[in-house]
Amino acid sequence: MDIGKKIKELRIQNDLTLVDLASRCELTKGFLSQVERNMTTPSIGTLEDILEALGSNLSEFFHEEEEKKIVFSTQDFFEDEQEDYTIEWVIPNAQKNEMEPILLTLHPHKKSNEMLAHRGEEFGYILKGNVTLVRGNKRYKLKAQETFYLDGTKGHYLYNHGNNDAKVLWITTPPMF
Repeated sequence: MDIGKKIKELRIQNDLTLVDLASRCELTKGFLSQVERNMTTPSIGTLEDILEALGSNLSEFFHEEEEKKIVFSTQDFFEDEQEDYTIEWVIPNAQKNEMEPILLTLHPHKKSNEMLAHRGEEFGYILKGNVTLVRGNKRYKLKAQETFYLDGTKGHYLYNHGNNDAKVLWITTPPMF
């Protein structure tokens, strides 16, 4: 851990100058400057004083959160192959997130599961093929490179009215798949 860098980041987050911080923790500007540049190391007591002036403490300062994975490859995908369609969960454990993206491959003349009415929103991007979005008594025909965006107040599903597989990037909030 780069203690000096972290102290400087906290000072800047608190919108303090070196002079302001020095005054708050009764240290010199020069000493704090050397700490921030890792030219000197404060004692534990002095570090506690600096952190208190920054609204923090030793426990918070040295606690490092595990970095969450933000980039995923096809090796991370989970696939569920059904008779009418295949779902690929492209983000592992997305059901714990605010939104859930999937890749849906819908076989010719087959339909997806019906999405029951819910409090949320959905977005779909047709990557390949032709589908019909059936929502209530309305039908919307979509082809590759077209999108849909809807709220979940009515049940709906996708139907592949084409003769080839259709592939859709489908994102729901909250997670529904």
